[in-house]
Amino acid sequence: MSFRRRGVGVAVDVVPGRIADVMEFVPHVHRDHRGFFTRTFDAAVARAAGLDPDAFVQDSQSRSSLGGIRGLHVRRSPGEAKLVRCAHGAVFDVVVDLRPTSPTYLQWETFRLDDVDHHVLHVPRGCAHGWQALTATADVCYRIDAEHEPGSGLTAAYDDPALGIPWPLPPGEMSRADREAPPLAEVLAVLNG
Repeated sequence: MSFRRRGVGVAVDVVPGRIADVMEFVPHVHRDHRGFFTRTFDAAVARAAGLDPDAFVQDSQSRSSLGGIRGLHVRRSPGEAKLVRCAHGAVFDVVVDLRPTSPTYLQWETFRLDDVDHHVLHVPRGCAHGWQALTATADVCYRIDAEHEPGSGLTAAYDDPALGIPWPLPPGEMSRADREAPPLAEVLAVLNG
C-alpha cells in the first residue's frame, strides 16, 4: 500500500508484516545538502491504513546503549498498540504475536529500525515487543494508544528457547525485570488465564 497526501509531496508506503496487523510505515526520506526531512507520523496515512490516529494518546522515548535489550514487553487486556521508530542509531526490533485468536499466534518477526530509513512499526495490541541496540546509542520513540497503567505490564524472557529469537549481539545492559523475566509459558498463563 502506498499513500501520498495531495500537494504535500511526502509519500509514505505501508508494508504489511508477516504477523497479522503488524505494519511498517516506510517514509520517502528527502535528503539534500542540509541533511534530511522525513515525516514521522501522518494522521491521514494512519487512517488509510486502518488505524485511528486520534487513539494515540502518549509519546515516549527511551535510550539504550550498544547491546542493551528492552523486552519482551506486553500489557494485559486491553493492552496497547504502539507506533515505534528509532530516532537515533539503530535497533533490532522484535514483535511476538500473543493473541490466541490470531492466525499468527506465537510467531515472531524482526525488523531493523534506524535513523537512516526512518521506518515506523505498528505493533498491535496483544503482541509482545522488544529491541536490542545495534549502535553505541539508540533512541527509540513510541506513540501509544493507551495511557500507562501501572501493574499491567508483563515481560517474557528475551532468550526463551521456545521462541529462539536470534538476537544479533551478546546481551548488554538490561533492567532487572527484563533480565529475570519468566519464560513465555508463564506469561501466556497470566494473559490467557
